[in-house]
Amino acid sequence: MERVIVYIDGFNLYFGMKEKGWRRYYWLNVHSLAKNLLKPHQELIATKYFTSRVSSTPNDPEKAKRQGEYLEALNTVPGCEIFYGHYLEKVIHCDRCNHSWTTHEEKMTDVNISVELMTDVYQDKFDTAFLISGDSDLVGPIKAVRSIFPLKRVVVGFPPRRHSAQLEKVANTIFAIGRKKIADSMFPDQVKKTDGYILRRPDRWK
Repeated sequence: MERVIVYIDGFNLYFGMKEKGWRRYYWLNVHSLAKNLLKPHQELIATKYFTSRVSSTPNDPEKAKRQGEYLEALNTVPGCEIFYGHYLEKVIHCDRCNHSWTTHEEKMTDVNISVELMTDVYQDKFDTAFLISGDSDLVGPIKAVRSIFPLKRVVVGFPPRRHSAQLEKVANTIFAIGRKKIADSMFPDQVKKTDGYILRRPDRWK
């Protein structure tokens, strides 16, 4: 069997689904999605999910709570590991209207994916890596894997509304993740933790 590790850029996937209007799919079991992407001759070794914790806003005071429930649900899944980056506060100023506002930019996801990918390939943990992202910042580590370990394969799966010509050039192969694969990979509405606590799919995600 061909050993596969799946690396998922959480926000790239989330914002792709958001642009499609697929809010009902946010309660997604990414480990199930990873399994559903495999071919019959492939075996899933691990799913690695990369994200950052968000903060609630006056316009959406429940935002952090929803994400927290979701991350707790992912933590109940054997074989699924979460890696955290962080959000950096950034002030944007418009010279034309002289207005400033604060936004947040996610940091560390591409670095964390790169580190895990290179660590795993050096430790011979996979034969094929599936990278679920459309972020062209990941071109470098893909090129490194293919150059140093020519027998290893890197397959890029583009989330909805996400594509990178640069990634397409350096990957062994690419594919687009469609609605059915996502719809077939959902958590049940209620997920039980090991301590018996019930996590519930947020009403806003139904």
